[in-house]
Amino acid sequence: MDVIFVLMLLLTMAIALGSGFPVAFALPGSAILTIGTAALAGWIVADDPSAYFAQGGPVEWLTAGVTNFRGVYWEVERDTLIAIPLFVFMGIMLQRSRIAENLLVTMAQLFGPLPGGLGISVIFVGALLAATTGIVGATVVAMGLISLPAMMRSKYSNALSTGTIAASGTLGQIIPPSIVLIILADQLSSATDQASNARKALYKVSTGEFSMPTEFDTVSTSAGDMFMGALVPGLLLVAAYMIFVLVLALMRPKLAPAVHYEGKLDRQFAFKVFVSLVPPLTLIFIVLGSIITGVATVNQAGAIGAVGAMIMAGARLHEGRRDAYWPALLAIGSVFAMGVIASIAPVNVKNLRTTGDMVALVLVTIAVVAFVVSLVWSGLRTLRVENTLRSVMIDTAKTTSLVFIILLGAAMLTASFRAFGGESLVRDFLTTLPGGFWAQFVTVMAVIFFLGFFLDFIEISVVVVPIVAPIILMDPGANVTAVWLGVMIGLNIQTSFLTPPFGFALFYLRGVAPPSVKTIQMYRGVVAFICLQLIVLGIVAVNPRLVNYLPTRISLLSETAPPPLNPKLQTCLEERVIREYDRDGATIRKAIETARGLDYSMVPQQLRSAAEGALDKAEKTFPLVAEIKTAEAAVQAQTDAYRPLHVEVRSLQQQAHRVEEEIKVVQRRLDQLGYGPKADPARKQVLQARIDALEAERKAILAEVPARWEADHKAFQALQKAELNARRAYRRNVDEAYAPISELVATVAAADALAKLEGEFATLRKSVESAPPAENVDRIADLAKKVGEIKGTNEIRSALSNARRVLRNQVPDQKEAAESMAKAEQLLGEEVAWRQRAKTALLPGLQAYEATIRDTIGVRLQSKLTRDQALDMASCTSAHRDISLHF
Repeated sequence: MDVIFVLMLLLTMAIALGSGFPVAFALPGSAILTIGTAALAGWIVADDPSAYFAQGGPVEWLTAGVTNFRGVYWEVERDTLIAIPLFVFMGIMLQRSRIAENLLVTMAQLFGPLPGGLGISVIFVGALLAATTGIVGATVVAMGLISLPAMMRSKYSNALSTGTIAASGTLGQIIPPSIVLIILADQLSSATDQASNARKALYKVSTGEFSMPTEFDTVSTSAGDMFMGALVPGLLLVAAYMIFVLVLALMRPKLAPAVHYEGKLDRQFAFKVFVSLVPPLTLIFIVLGSIITGVATVNQAGAIGAVGAMIMAGARLHEGRRDAYWPALLAIGSVFAMGVIASIAPVNVKNLRTTGDMVALVLVTIAVVAFVVSLVWSGLRTLRVENTLRSVMIDTAKTTSLVFIILLGAAMLTASFRAFGGESLVRDFLTTLPGGFWAQFVTVMAVIFFLGFFLDFIEISVVVVPIVAPIILMDPGANVTAVWLGVMIGLNIQTSFLTPPFGFALFYLRGVAPPSVKTIQMYRGVVAFICLQLIVLGIVAVNPRLVNYLPTRISLLSETAPPPLNPKLQTCLEERVIREYDRDGATIRKAIETARGLDYSMVPQQLRSAAEGALDKAEKTFPLVAEIKTAEAAVQAQTDAYRPLHVEVRSLQQQAHRVEEEIKVVQRRLDQLGYGPKADPARKQVLQARIDALEAERKAILAEVPARWEADHKAFQALQKAELNARRAYRRNVDEAYAPISELVATVAAADALAKLEGEFATLRKSVESAPPAENVDRIADLAKKVGEIKGTNEIRSALSNARRVLRNQVPDQKEAAESMAKAEQLLGEEVAWRQRAKTALLPGLQAYEATIRDTIGVRLQSKLTRDQALDMASCTSAHRDISLHF
């Protein structure tokens, strides 16, 4: 019966959407109607409203829908969707500022003399508009009105012209900033959590371990990661379009002839190109550049884009007037002034100490006021010219409301789909497909592509993605990233604008194309571009680095980059370090021997023993690396023979697990029938028979497990454990080999800083002996803080703390406080003495040794990766690594 209600849910939704019923009401309406029907059927047939739900009951699942509503709006952590109205405002404002018209005309004149030049100019402008406006309808209509007549006059093929315009207009769906990518990031964040829980459960069932290593977990994504991940595939798609048009024009010149510019290619034309290109390119640089450099989050970048769009529109709408660019110039000047002031004297309102800080604050305030004036000035201009600002805000509100109400409806639809076990049905179907992950992935992509013929991108994003994404992300064999999956779905969804019969880009273009352009020509024209999209989709599928590298690189080079100790980096980091051991092993060994020959006699016993032990550990590094290589080779030697057995048995176990879950569902229904006169014996007998049949099926499945499985599995697990233990031993050893040396270097290097405090100690000791106690409490605290900032001064700081504590007692004891100060001063003298000697005799050699081992033995304990290391880690970690044999 569960399957019947799943089909009813999907059929109701399809009928509602097909009949033109608003999507925002079709989705939740289908859910409520199906849940109500199932509850009524259960109450009539089984005297239990919950009888036909996979788990829970109607009230629980309707409440789950409300909970999902709250999750969209009220969860503090879920702020991804805030960027939607900001980018929508930016796009609509730029579209109203006639930027597309100027670009199209100018680029057509620039590229026209090339074979297929008009088509290339349309693609180029489409890419620029995608990175600024991102609104498919506005872009297609603008290019259809301006470029299509020009292409027809130049004897371009109608099919090629309409296909180029329609395909170029859809680039805004994949080239950031894109509303689709923001919605996908929001949907994938919750899908990643579900996939993580499923993977942890699988690890527990497979290994018996309660805790899964962090490096095996799934990683969530953000809108910023999606933007960066989609950038290279988007540009690849633009290049594919351009190459196709160019090659077609060269092979068949009649389809796309060159169009020579009738004017002069002089300075005036160059200035026209410059003025047309600079504003959109500047906005792209500011919005995407702020995200790439980490200056702004996606939400903040959206606000920057909205402000920049309004300033740009204020200038464009007054083009031709003498004062057209005054607000824009004022904004540029004020931003430049703020940047210069911040670089010279960073402003911190809470920390104004000098006259220079006050002057910088005043200057920045003036610059901010000037920027606000330019913004208000531009806003007033856009409001006065054809009431542009008001219409833009109304359209922004409409578009944003549309997106959010569909998100809310989809949340309820997804909850009802799960209520009837639909998610389990999809998971069972995908996981039983022959061919593993790639069969599942291709099936999902094919379904999304097919749905694109009938559904809009928002509907696909919010209905399909929450169901299939957790299943794809959970698979440890593929171990794909959420960013890669999101970009792949985004590329696939983009085709929904071009695929007949409901391709929206075709509808938009049909509305502005002349009658001489037949609809069949438009359909024929987009076929080649749909094929190009699928080719690029395939290229990105087999080259995940095209998506993963850029966001990973930005993350590892940012100020908040994860440290080298991050578990996700360990495998790649050790591969790099082992290569360096092979290359520079002799140099490192020589450095260890040289460090042993240094004079440590002046160093306190505890530090000296730690340093000597660290050198012993450093020598043990090379045998431990050899153990890792041996253990790794042993695992690799058995992997090819073991993998087919592992795949076969895990597949059987998954089948058995699915049967066990079905047994639990039937058993729950049996328990719900209860006992006594109201119980239906015939019904109970049917359910018990079903349980017995399922139990027999489960035993039959498990009986197919090969007899050698237990022995082979234990043997392979032993090899994996040996490799893991070898890596853990290596990691523990190198940390202990580097930490004492690093600490000793920092301790000795602080000799001068410690010596500068001797006079302050002597003065404060005398004050403690003679002055009132209350005067010295804060002075001791300040001194203790200074001492605490210097390495290896715990004993001195402890003596100072004791003196301060004694003075703060209700009955202060100045004598005891003076003794503690004297002890602190004595300890200080001893520390300064040995550190000064070590600074001359020991520190240079020790620093040379530390520098030699820093990027190999000591790399894990660095606060941040070097640029070269970060780039290497980005390249390594951006590939998908199969971890299925650990499950």
